[in-house]
Amino acid sequence: MTREVSRPADNCPGHNSLEDDILAALWEQVPFPRLPADAPSEIKDLVVDVENPKRVYAIHHAFRRHDLQLLVEKFIVQLRYGCGFSACTTPSCFTCRKRLAGKAPIRRYNPTSARTLAVFLASQDDADSRLCPHLHPPAGSSDAVKPLIFGPRYATRSNDTTNPSYAGPGAKIKPAKGGTGRVASKRGQIKIAGNSSPTRTSRRKNSQDHSSHPDGGLAKNEASSSAGSPRGIQITEKSISKDYRSFAANVFGTVAFKMLEWLTPNNMEAMSEKVAAVDGRRDGADGPQTVSSRSGDQSGRASPPSAPSMPESENQAAIKDTTEVRRYSTSALSPRSEVSGFYQRAHPEHQSVSNPNFQGLPPSQRRNSSARIRTSSISKSQTKVTPEPLVESIADETGPISPSIHAPQPEKVSKGLVRPPSTIARATSPVTENEEGKLLEPMSPQSHGDEHYSQMDGANGEETSSSAGTVRSLDTPDETQDTPISSDRVESTSELDIYLPQSLSRLNLQAINFICDILQEDATCERHLLEPPTISGSERRSSNRLKPWKRKRKPQDSYPQNLKLQWKLFAEQSIFHVLSDPQALLDSFTSSNGIIDSQTLWYCMLRLTRVAPSLVFDSLWIALAGLFAPPKTLQSMRSPTSKVFPSPKRSFTNAEVASVMSVCFHALVAAAPLVTDPRRLNDMSRIRAHGMSLAGGGAVARQPISLCLQYEDAFTDDMAIRLARRLLRVIPTRRHFDELIELDLDSEDRVKEPDVIEMLLSHFESSTQSVLNFSKAERSMHEKRLPILLLDWARAVMLHEWEGKPEVSGDGPFGGALSLIAAMYQKRQSLLLGDVHFRAEYFGERLDPIQMPVAWLSFTSTRQKVHLLDYPYIFSPTSLVSYFRAINFSRMSRSYEESNSLQSRINAIIAPDSLVTETHQKNVLQDLLKIPSAKYLILDISRKNVLRDAFDQLWRRQERELLRPLKVHLGEDSGEEGFDSGGVQQEFFRLAIAEALNPDYGAFTVDERTRMTWFQPGSVQPEWKFELIGLLISLAVYNGLTLPITFPKAMYRKLLGEPVTELHHIADGWPELANGLTNLLEWNEKDGSVEDVFVLTYEFSTSMLGQPVSREMEPSRRTSWPQFSSHPNSDPVSASNPSEAPLVTGDNRNAYVSDYIRYLTDVSVAPQFAAFARGFRTCLHPKSLQLLTPPLLQNIVEGTQEIDVAELRRAARYVGWDASHRTVRDFWSIVKRYDDRMRRKLLEFVTASDRVPVGGMANVQFVVQKNGEEEGEGGHLPTAYTCYGTLLLPEYRDKDVLRERLAMALENAQGFGFA
Repeated sequence: MTREVSRPADNCPGHNSLEDDILAALWEQVPFPRLPADAPSEIKDLVVDVENPKRVYAIHHAFRRHDLQLLVEKFIVQLRYGCGFSACTTPSCFTCRKRLAGKAPIRRYNPTSARTLAVFLASQDDADSRLCPHLHPPAGSSDAVKPLIFGPRYATRSNDTTNPSYAGPGAKIKPAKGGTGRVASKRGQIKIAGNSSPTRTSRRKNSQDHSSHPDGGLAKNEASSSAGSPRGIQITEKSISKDYRSFAANVFGTVAFKMLEWLTPNNMEAMSEKVAAVDGRRDGADGPQTVSSRSGDQSGRASPPSAPSMPESENQAAIKDTTEVRRYSTSALSPRSEVSGFYQRAHPEHQSVSNPNFQGLPPSQRRNSSARIRTSSISKSQTKVTPEPLVESIADETGPISPSIHAPQPEKVSKGLVRPPSTIARATSPVTENEEGKLLEPMSPQSHGDEHYSQMDGANGEETSSSAGTVRSLDTPDETQDTPISSDRVESTSELDIYLPQSLSRLNLQAINFICDILQEDATCERHLLEPPTISGSERRSSNRLKPWKRKRKPQDSYPQNLKLQWKLFAEQSIFHVLSDPQALLDSFTSSNGIIDSQTLWYCMLRLTRVAPSLVFDSLWIALAGLFAPPKTLQSMRSPTSKVFPSPKRSFTNAEVASVMSVCFHALVAAAPLVTDPRRLNDMSRIRAHGMSLAGGGAVARQPISLCLQYEDAFTDDMAIRLARRLLRVIPTRRHFDELIELDLDSEDRVKEPDVIEMLLSHFESSTQSVLNFSKAERSMHEKRLPILLLDWARAVMLHEWEGKPEVSGDGPFGGALSLIAAMYQKRQSLLLGDVHFRAEYFGERLDPIQMPVAWLSFTSTRQKVHLLDYPYIFSPTSLVSYFRAINFSRMSRSYEESNSLQSRINAIIAPDSLVTETHQKNVLQDLLKIPSAKYLILDISRKNVLRDAFDQLWRRQERELLRPLKVHLGEDSGEEGFDSGGVQQEFFRLAIAEALNPDYGAFTVDERTRMTWFQPGSVQPEWKFELIGLLISLAVYNGLTLPITFPKAMYRKLLGEPVTELHHIADGWPELANGLTNLLEWNEKDGSVEDVFVLTYEFSTSMLGQPVSREMEPSRRTSWPQFSSHPNSDPVSASNPSEAPLVTGDNRNAYVSDYIRYLTDVSVAPQFAAFARGFRTCLHPKSLQLLTPPLLQNIVEGTQEIDVAELRRAARYVGWDASHRTVRDFWSIVKRYDDRMRRKLLEFVTASDRVPVGGMANVQFVVQKNGEEEGEGGHLPTAYTCYGTLLLPEYRDKDVLRERLAMALENAQGFGFA
């Protein structure tokens, strides 16, 4: 249950005072963590007192559990009964459901279903926002307590100290040694939660004490002193029919979940009245019984039950009997939480009439009411707490114990919640526990431990006691203690001012190691599912410069259990105090030089998450709340946004926010299993990217199931997911603050802060030397582990938040995850990440590959709503190509349908019975609309003038014509016959592109080594030809065809608008140049100066049609490259070559390389590329190009030149024979021995393209069909239907004939015809 909005929890004006009352009561009940006496002296410098009750972990934990109970109660009322407001719009409210159903019948949730949904809703982030705003606070008891039956329980045996007694249908009780198993409660002394502190006992003991009744009830047993006498209250539950096959009924119908309803204030008060009534009937004539009445507090948070008063005649006897632990008489009505003991102190106005004999007790036995925490909502007369006898506390060598206070007069009530009290009465108990959770005999004063340091029944889920603490009764001194308390053990009230809760003010490496070592040695760590469960042995690290801290103890002595509990409380308080405070986090993990190195921070979080993961995640989650406070500039009174943020709060800069976020991200990374193999780490990341827990196949299937389940445990941990969600929500919030600052007119002169994600990633890229002793392999593994697991956590939040739609929230956790992934993608090289690490195939596998990308074209992203396709790198290349082609096909279909519709209207006009009767007008109208109504883009191309015919027919075509399906008639003027189903188009583009890129025309150059094609600088060809060449390539891509061209990756980067600035951007097109420039950058001037060794001038030189042309490079401004003039008498461009240019030195070599790349790929070919790019974008939607990366676009245009015969054989199909036929086996044996040239010829012969399309051989249609039998050495040559990818292969006599005839066909293949 978490709250993230400033919404009042209750609809009452006294909510704040009520909260203060609860804090005051918790302050008096919870155990105070104190530094034990055997602590090392070094740690004492870091210890501070905690004066704010909300900063005490036990109070914080109890308060949260209390809020959870109240939320569950409200949600149950909302689900079952509704708010009663006729216009309610809350979906989960019964009133809204009833209104929407209209006259249709509606079924009300049963108690189990309502409890199931209520627990789920209350456990969500921002649970208050899901409450109906018109819901009235619960008044009166709920239906949960109606099945409970209250009655006296009778003991069957007396004085049985050897065998456990059995009292009716209750549980068996095993008394402690020495006859101390006797229960303290007597008649009239039943204490309900709120009048007595909860008992401090282990879960194992409670499981024995609160055994389930055979009928489903919960019985309270106690040892009797006489057979047949009533000894307490028995609570049973009416047996109800239950579907034992129902998961919800068996889980949410258990006592554990029912107690969430039983222990709310309203139900506790109702049960208190029932107990009082039963106790009154049982007392008979012993005296009148006073039952507390309901006060009708509308807050839902107050109205706790009040215990019935004791009969006056048995008051003294009851006081004496309370020396034992009141476990079996009260624990059924006492919640196992810190909340259970404070209601009577927080709300004394609900207290029943007190017995006057209590007022007559000696001051030494009366409870001190001088607690300083009070609220102004309670008058002085109302704050009078029923006095209770005290037990004098004992202090020993373990440290100071909160003693009793002998102050009979209550302190005057103060206004509001002031400084936390130091004079709080706290009693201890002689009852302790051993490591097995069993009760031990009372200890002597010398060995009496501080029972307030009991283990917390919190997030760790261990077999520990209730976190509220107090084991013994607060009504009387301990009469079972044999050793008297010496007077020097009693401390005065003035000395108690120093007994505040203590905590570490900050954490450093030594403190973290010390705390974690203590919790591991004492076996008081939280039980969790993270791997490894503990950090020990070779996994532990320490600094040679820092001496580890040790406790002051003798190694041969067994460590006392009470000290273990004290250390546990102090460690939990310290972790909570530091990690829940953003400023304490900055003090702990940053220095003047910035945040500590990443690997040391990861190790600190690794230690902490293996001893108390839930506490760490919850504390960091609380700390992140401070990052949502607006910067000071927005809170300024002069800022126009000051009205949006009326209440000034502690604000943090982006640098500080990034540091706190870095700590949280390292905690999440540390929660993942400790994997030391990079390959295994990548495979597990791929499994999670598919949204799977276990690998379904492929290479990742080799990962062990145990590791997959460990990953599942870590990435589905509720507390970790909650932390990750809030952490990612910080990112869009801080960016929104930056936008508001930019809009602020007063902030024009201010220095703009760096982006929070940029600063966060700079922490991960930091190469600061670690203060710990990590090996080189460990440092390398950490550099790989950190970014991969960050992406895994971002994907985990995305999968958790996704609702199945491509439109997602941009200002929530999902939007923050996308922003983080986008920033990491921009810096993927420095983070050692590849494109595959960013993919989340889970989304692509579940989105519509046709409708979704088409709808994206008309979608406009905002800060509140973004589209997943705005982040294409999270999709696989196969999915992106599918989306790209779906967009093209959609545009083609739309153009075809428009033409078809126009054609239908034209036919209706020229019909004989149409309104247009004149034949000439019909013919003119038909001629005018012939082109707009054409369904296809038809090109009639002759083989003699392929490129010219193509230019002539594409020139000045309208866009709507180019978007229609393409049909090519190739060579029909010379008698060729071909049906264009794709093969003719492929042949046309192969011929046209080969002619267009011919270097003899002076438009392009081809590198002799790499065969890469590039623009000719200053080409003599006009720009419109470059535009038409780009249009040809655009048509091919639009129609899904690959081309036999080879452009460098720099071309595709420029087409997609990405800069070409690095050497690896030109390495494939100009490998020798890239190597030379790399040597220039890496040259060590100790071996000679750059100008003397390389002798380079600061100019760019190239060859233009045989003329060497060079120009001095100017980095400061953009210059144009000289072009050949159309006038033959003009001066040659080489005449303007500079006679003298500055030398390249060691100081300017970096600028020289950058400028040289710019001139090579941009300045020298700017006019030609601009025209080519215009033509290329003609048929392609500009938004669809955003889906592609340069390598992916290159693969779409060029295909793959490498042909794997084994993959081609697996993709092949057969007609007329099968794969086992002799001729088929001989065919593949021959093809397997072909070189790359012959393999490309074979693929071109069958499919009309020598390239493998994007997607691999699986997208190639290759059919081997039997075409008769040939007996002799001659016979028909193999032929092919390129339109259908079919090879017509005769059955030859032997393998040699097949080899000869196939080679002849491949070397002389040209033209089309019908076989």
